[in-house]
Amino acid sequence: MLVEGTSDKIAVETLAERHGRDLKAEGISVLAMGGAQAVGRHLQRLAGLDVRLAGLCDVQEIPQFSRGLERAGLGPVPDREALERLGFHVCVRDLEDELMRALGVARVQEVVEEHGDLGPFQTLQKQVEWRGRPEAEQLRRFMGSGGRRKQRYARFLVEALEPGQVPRPLARLLEHVMFPA
Repeated sequence: MLVEGTSDKIAVETLAERHGRDLKAEGISVLAMGGAQAVGRHLQRLAGLDVRLAGLCDVQEIPQFSRGLERAGLGPVPDREALERLGFHVCVRDLEDELMRALGVARVQEVVEEHGDLGPFQTLQKQVEWRGRPEAEQLRRFMGSGGRRKQRYARFLVEALEPGQVPRPLARLLEHVMFPA
């Protein structure tokens, strides 16, 4: 599975664990590419190997993924539907946004509090540039700032999901690799 970043990898692996799956033992690797711009390079490296590919991308990265898949001989990939048929599922904004929308702002704030970060989050809310902005935006900024917070919260948010709350792209990706057609 090709995913854009480390937080995406953590989210995928955490959800698999929650379903009692050991991806590594099943021969499934999750590769954090370091950004969508690297997809072509990774696909070229994997071309010709006997591997089944799948992945996640953000909606704005569809052209990058489509070009990479076409150059690797897996195309044409004219649109999102074609991308998803190949096993590459699309997040509306990004995976963190998908997780936050699935949980809702109130539950995400509870998760922040459960992990001892309510004080730092409230400090961000008091900053002039963040005062009065929607809480969802404030939470996105908070999770994207500071050390490894984005990676930590990838796990925490997935762990907070109820079974029916798993965002579509993440659920479809795991279905694709766990139950191949």
